[in-house]
Amino acid sequence: MIYGIGTDICDVRRIRASLERHGDRFAAKVLSEQEFKTWKLRSARWPERGVRYLATRFSAKEAFSKAIGLGMRMPMTWKLCEIANVRSGKPVIVLHGVLKTWFEARGLQTHVSVTDETDYAASFCVVETANADTATP
Repeated sequence: MIYGIGTDICDVRRIRASLERHGDRFAAKVLSEQEFKTWKLRSARWPERGVRYLATRFSAKEAFSKAIGLGMRMPMTWKLCEIANVRSGKPVIVLHGVLKTWFEARGLQTHVSVTDETDYAASFCVVETANADTATP
């Protein structure tokens, strides 16, 4: 049963401007430790690829926060929600700390899709539950 659906579109130019204004501090605020390492590696090889990586992560976390119905308030935080990829490249959401506890207590699972083009990154997230009793946020 669907618990929530979230979508987000992010202007890559705004992410680039935030990076220019705030540098690594902006990325460190949005990204988990592992995402930050990946961002640094991608940015070093091809700066534009790093910007798009950050934009897709920002967008996916926004979409997830909407799907769970919390927005950016506890237990949802930027760093407790990580967007990773399985070997095939498929994006997955990995949760940490109190957000993971909150999510698992409701018996939820999630599906996420991310994409980016020259000026935009977009994400779509579906959160579902197998238990009809927990379907209301």
